[in-house]
Amino acid sequence: MMTSTDSPKRGPGRPRLAERAATRESIVRVATGLFARHGYAAVSLRQVAEGAGVDVATVHHHTGGKAALYDACFELIYKTERAYLASALTDARLALPEGADAVLPALHRLVDKFVDFIEEHPENTGLWLRRWLDPPGHEGLDERYAAPLYDGVGDILAAADEEEILHEPDPYTAVRSLIWAMHAHAVQVLHEGPDDRRQREARAFAHRWLRRMYGTA
Repeated sequence: MMTSTDSPKRGPGRPRLAERAATRESIVRVATGLFARHGYAAVSLRQVAEGAGVDVATVHHHTGGKAALYDACFELIYKTERAYLASALTDARLALPEGADAVLPALHRLVDKFVDFIEEHPENTGLWLRRWLDPPGHEGLDERYAAPLYDGVGDILAAADEEEILHEPDPYTAVRSLIWAMHAHAVQVLHEGPDDRRQREARAFAHRWLRRMYGTA
């Protein structure tokens, strides 16, 4: 009979489940860095296994084949970015009824969060750039792991244009234009490491772009 001072016994499967999840995450993170720097074709599962400190059979067990692992890398960075930007996206949407005095500062805060993200996670940029250079065979990555965030920001600009808060006749092109300008900055971070001066200049450019496109904030 269990007394109030007894601790419930942990089920036999729980530590193993946690261990498996940690092993899988480690494998996916190592693979993300390798794919970001070298591309899909140049990375082998053996390289991923060596980087994660496991054997190839363990990589297969936790992630499936190479194509499934590649998909898992995009899923990881998408979930990380979505969580990183969630509050800033919500704030920008909620600012719409309040007009330009609220929307424009919210857009500047959103840009700051995005620049923070790509500087902290430059492998995100490397993975997407390498994806465009890789041969066909990875259909659906853009629709699953890029479009939801791109379109979320585009929807905010479209609504602001419709309400005449700001003028943006092509919101989805505008979003992609600024994002890829910032990705060019992240490539330097990925391959050369952080540089305070370049990071300040990139951030200043993003805010200057917003002001010239939509007004002061």
